Amino acid sequence: MSLLLRVLGSILNVIAIIINSIANLLVPRSKPTYPAIKNPLLKKPITVLRDEMIQKKLTSQELVEVYIGRIKEVNACLNAVVQDRFEEAIKEAQHADSLMSKADSDIKLLLLFQRYPLLGIPFTVKESCGLKGLSFSVGSFKRQNEVCPEDSEVVGLLRAAGGIPLLVSANPEFCLSFEADTHVNGKCLNPYDLRRTSGGSSSGEGSLHGAGASVFGVASDVSGSIRLPALYCGVFGHKPTGGLTSVQGHFPYSNTDEDFANFLQLGPITRFGQDLALLLQVMAGKNAEKLKFEEGVKLDDIKIYYTYSMGNFLHIPVDYEIKLAIKRAVKCFEKGGLYTEEVNIAGFQSAVEMSLSHLVSLKGLPSVLTHSAVERPTRKEIIKELLKSLTGNSKITAMPIIVELMIEMNAFLTDAHNKQLKVELQELKKDLIQLLGSNGVLFIPTYHKSAGFFNGCSVVNISGVVLMLMFNVLGFPATHVPMGLDRSGRPIGFQVVAAPYMDKLCLQIAAELEGAFGGWIEPH
Repeated sequence: MSLLLRVLGSILNVIAIIINSIANLLVPRSKPTYPAIKNPLLKKPITVLRDEMIQKKLTSQELVEVYIGRIKEVNACLNAVVQDRFEEAIKEAQHADSLMSKADSDIKLLLLFQRYPLLGIPFTVKESCGLKGLSFSVGSFKRQNEVCPEDSEVVGLLRAAGGIPLLVSANPEFCLSFEADTHVNGKCLNPYDLRRTSGGSSSGEGSLHGAGASVFGVASDVSGSIRLPALYCGVFGHKPTGGLTSVQGHFPYSNTDEDFANFLQLGPITRFGQDLALLLQVMAGKNAEKLKFEEGVKLDDIKIYYTYSMGNFLHIPVDYEIKLAIKRAVKCFEKGGLYTEEVNIAGFQSAVEMSLSHLVSLKGLPSVLTHSAVERPTRKEIIKELLKSLTGNSKITAMPIIVELMIEMNAFLTDAHNKQLKVELQELKKDLIQLLGSNGVLFIPTYHKSAGFFNGCSVVNISGVVLMLMFNVLGFPATHVPMGLDRSGRPIGFQVVAAPYMDKLCLQIAAELEGAFGGWIEPH
């Protein structure tokens, strides 16, 4: 146990509880000012859209133009788009329609969609995930003129499946914050409350999806960066099993740390839980066979384990309404005859230390100060830049500098403690795999609260991130499931976790909960 870390964490949590309470009382909700959805196409999942294309009731060009119109309607309020490629997307939609028109029989059309399962379907891409020819600044003032030279491997797989990218969306600087507020692009706002953040680091994706402005999106998750925006914006987000999807073409990226590709994962964000399995299968590429989707699991055979926290005073208490959402879901499956059990996982007691130890041990990532993985700034230089940032005299935002300082200081952990934590981590992983097996899932809060305010609120609530970060460290798949709105009109939900490569269990439960509780709710 790191006494200093736990003392600092406890103090921060007390401050967080006070600030959250005051902010919620004093700052009124700012309701959406963008138009409500009028076109029914904007409320249809991929499965329905594909059927309509096959039946020739819908063209790709029509669908793409509808989504472009919706993006333009909402982005003036949300500031979620970094750069678009609307003209190119319309041309690609016309090409998709041409391919469909040349299939002169129903069989040929079905075969075409077997070959291109996302043919003519528009999608959006988090800027850090790499879309050829578009901005690749990743929120950095110094990188503001960077253009992505090639599609990332995952984006390439989606395009090869017939998908049509529309834009790149906002993320914080170097993806090292839980909100997007950069010197390059400004603030990305929450579609349910324009005074609050949409989360991070997949901020723009969460914001666009919550407002009904994307069919699906490509996002990345290194410590909850898919799941937190999904929670804040009321949509589904899946962090795959570590190593399942390629991280080639993502920025930041490490060529020297073998564990980086297991820690960071690219995955889908969408309003439609029923679409997650198809999207993950495409995004996994050659690794899709590891998911064994063809080997179905009967819902009746799935075991539900649940917990409301990680059982440690370092963790901020979870809001009552999030706990209630978990309880409602558990009761739903109990009525269906499934096995359920509340669990207390002893290994989570050191989750904060284990997570931080793993995070600060990652090597080969570029410094936010020097933009080099080799030339590292000194502690003095980092502190100096942080003071400049906090006083408004730096072109680098504060949170990435804080993360870099934490890494430089090894998160107040000694080498001996780090070795001990690695042993504890392996024991925890072994215990969880044994518990969940091939048919078990864990319901656990994604985060301790609904969407917060910008700046200080994100910093003081940082310990809640361990609820997500722990499963990056372990390499377990996790799906955020929306479960309605809290009393203030902000989305709530929780994450469904399974053993490695049992992603299909998370997705199956997510689809069931979508059917039972409705999934995404339009902000209006």
